[in-house]
Amino acid sequence: MIRLEGRGDYAEDSVCRHCQEHAPTIRCADCFLQELYCPSCTVERHRCLPLHRLQSLGLRIQLGHRIGDTCCNPHRAFNDDFIIIDSTGIHEVGLDFCACGTMQTHVKQLLRSRLFPATVTDPKTAATFGVLEQYHLLSFESKASAFEFYQALARLSNNTGMDPPKDRYPTFLRVVHEWRILKLLKRFARGHCPDGVCSALPVRTPEKNLPENWENASLDKRWLYALFVGIDANFRLKRKLVSSDIVDPGVSKGWSYFVEEKAYKSYLEDNKDRNQERSTCASHNTVNMADTKKSRGLAATGVGTVDCARHNMKLRNAVGDLQKGEKYINMDYLFFSAMKHHDVIVLNISYDIACQWSKHLWSRMSKLPSAFHLDHDNKQVNFLIPKFHLPAHIEPCQIDFSFNFSRHVGRTDGEAPERGWANINPIASSTKEMGPGSRRDTLDDHFGDWNWKRVVQLGRLTARKLANAVEQKADHQRELLELESCLQAQDISEWRIDIEAWELDRMQPNPFKVRVAPETQAAIRLELARIEAAELESGTNVSLHAEVPPSVLINSAIDLEDQQRRLSHEIAALGAHATDHQLAKVQLHANTLRRKVDGWQEIQLLYMPFVSRLRANEDCARSSTDATPAVEAINLWLPSAVGPDTQCPTQLHRFEWMLRYAQANDALKDIRNLLRLRSHLYKFKDNNIVGQAANTRARSTINKTDVKVSMAAERYEVARAALTALAQILDEGPAWQDIFKPLNRNRDLKSLKDMWEKETEGTRHLSWIWKTPGVAEDASVGLHDALRIEWCKARARAMRWEEEVDLLKEEQRRVIAFLDWQADWWWCQRQGRDSEHLDDCLREGLKAYAERQASLRRALSAQFQALWTTPTLPAATSIDTATFTV
Repeated sequence: MIRLEGRGDYAEDSVCRHCQEHAPTIRCADCFLQELYCPSCTVERHRCLPLHRLQSLGLRIQLGHRIGDTCCNPHRAFNDDFIIIDSTGIHEVGLDFCACGTMQTHVKQLLRSRLFPATVTDPKTAATFGVLEQYHLLSFESKASAFEFYQALARLSNNTGMDPPKDRYPTFLRVVHEWRILKLLKRFARGHCPDGVCSALPVRTPEKNLPENWENASLDKRWLYALFVGIDANFRLKRKLVSSDIVDPGVSKGWSYFVEEKAYKSYLEDNKDRNQERSTCASHNTVNMADTKKSRGLAATGVGTVDCARHNMKLRNAVGDLQKGEKYINMDYLFFSAMKHHDVIVLNISYDIACQWSKHLWSRMSKLPSAFHLDHDNKQVNFLIPKFHLPAHIEPCQIDFSFNFSRHVGRTDGEAPERGWANINPIASSTKEMGPGSRRDTLDDHFGDWNWKRVVQLGRLTARKLANAVEQKADHQRELLELESCLQAQDISEWRIDIEAWELDRMQPNPFKVRVAPETQAAIRLELARIEAAELESGTNVSLHAEVPPSVLINSAIDLEDQQRRLSHEIAALGAHATDHQLAKVQLHANTLRRKVDGWQEIQLLYMPFVSRLRANEDCARSSTDATPAVEAINLWLPSAVGPDTQCPTQLHRFEWMLRYAQANDALKDIRNLLRLRSHLYKFKDNNIVGQAANTRARSTINKTDVKVSMAAERYEVARAALTALAQILDEGPAWQDIFKPLNRNRDLKSLKDMWEKETEGTRHLSWIWKTPGVAEDASVGLHDALRIEWCKARARAMRWEEEVDLLKEEQRRVIAFLDWQADWWWCQRQGRDSEHLDDCLREGLKAYAERQASLRRALSAQFQALWTTPTLPAATSIDTATFTV
């Protein structure tokens, strides 16, 4: 690099190799070879490159003529200081317009030289097509702002700050804005239409890729032609209260993704006083908090959109600004605006507040313009909630609006809009400072680029999805058959009737709900008390203590165990620098517990006299120097701990079995509740807590919840260990182990949200603690209910994967059909303006562009078909779509 600062291999040249007259002193920075030129040869050989300071070398750019030709009447640009913005920098050059007999307007002369003028009257600045194309793609990929890009060009021109180029940043903004719009119109063949921008695009498009008579398809096939849409709002895409629609109206007027602004604002103004229904779904404030969204200093608090929920693409006329949160009047308008371009029979709508938004939707539709009205009576409209958002809803919503439990939706998750936000959010910092029109046109352009990238990725993406779906379909169908082989045929028949009735009519009993209420320790205590009352009445009671019957004895022991664990946690939490107050509090707890244990042990000897021998053996095993065991470490010797060889009454074993069974149920319930609480605390902390002190308090609360989760898990493990020992003594079958499984704290103690990051209901690997229902003493009743629910879920999983395979195959057919149709459509555009009197050069350009677009679609179609017919997805493709110019 240092060597290239000098003359390098040309250091010995004394004269220019081209003219053989002058000394070589200049090197072209853009040329591959490092040859040196004299000033005159530099101008001669690099006439097409407006390099920095070439004006001082005598370069003058002549427009309107071929290179090498001279104009008999050149006309210098105004003030002779024309500025060209190029990817190599910002250059001040000498430029002459043609003013002879073949002259064109100054704007045409610049454009035909691939220079985009800043104005149409006496232009003094232009940007090369190359720099505009470069920034256009760079803004899509890196989300670089125009200011950052322009500053880089300025520093590329002069990085010392002593002689900066003339400031043309506002000019560059205007040129980029116009460039975006012209590229949009060009790609939609507006240049091939006689009416240009004024010509209307076709509204309804089912004939482009749907088979003939699709609307008359049978019920078992009609769902394949459904439209999946996802609705969502983004509150990062704000716009500050700067400029106005009068000053910056924008160019696009409903041509692309944003709705037509005047009609939209008029509708909002007419309905601004309409009250919004309150949400009846717990833990969902999107509806209730819509009017409280912070909007001070903002013209728009965000944007609402309607996307294709299957392919993650923005729909036409489906984007609009939000003024005060996610209000129904905004979202209704955007939804029906998008739907007026589609004519389908089955419509699946995904929205994170669908349970509330769908209420009274059709009555609200009547207040919209008649062109927006949807013939919903002749359509099948299904409202669903995206899978990630579903756990925030109440239990009825989690069943009625679930993608997993709804028929004919495949493995759609409804979260398509969320994925698009990750792409568009980085430009929020620059668009929030824009005027309304510039911002809408810029966002339209970015949405269009996102859609195009999704189109060219459809081949590989669909191939991977289909390969995975075929594999998952086989796995889940096999799992369903394995489960059914363990069940009674009569039970399966009854369950199938129930779930099919519910799928047709959601007012029928919900087959996914637990129908056997879980037994609690309080319920078991009540049952044991009633049994004792019956024994007293019949004279068969065998209690050896007037105040403590056998059931109370075992129940008290389990309570003492819990108190011992709590005391152990309190002692462990003291730390090395505990205060006297903390030590005194723990000591008082220990003293109280010691008295309770001593009193209980005396009564225990009445029912279990052999325990005295076990305690004596413990004392003998302990050396004389060992201190008396701490109260939290005393072994209570419950029936499950004494072993099968002792003379423990079977009644005590049975009582402990019942209480431990209920204790395990209670512990699992506590674990689930605490995990949900912990998840809520984390979310609340992230969204609302600011500052070190507040975060410390929040972290302390979360730590306390973690301790409670650990204690509940320990309580469950103790209960399950006791059940394992008692099952051998009482000769219990293995059914209880299907309900109370071993607890893996690292894998199982996770909230629903944590586990859904990798494994979902659709892949069936949810932790067992979220799938085990509470069961009563009669394990067959609880187990029967658990098997019914698990069969319903297994059936739903197998059906969704089977539907996904069918959907993907139909989508592949539709993609090929559309690309072939679009290729033919572009081919027809070659003669779009044959009736007009056009010069041959323009006519050839129209033909070339149309043929290039048609060729591109045919190439994509061929590539996709090759991918979809290959058994394994290839590592590389024969066509690199990144090389196509659209």
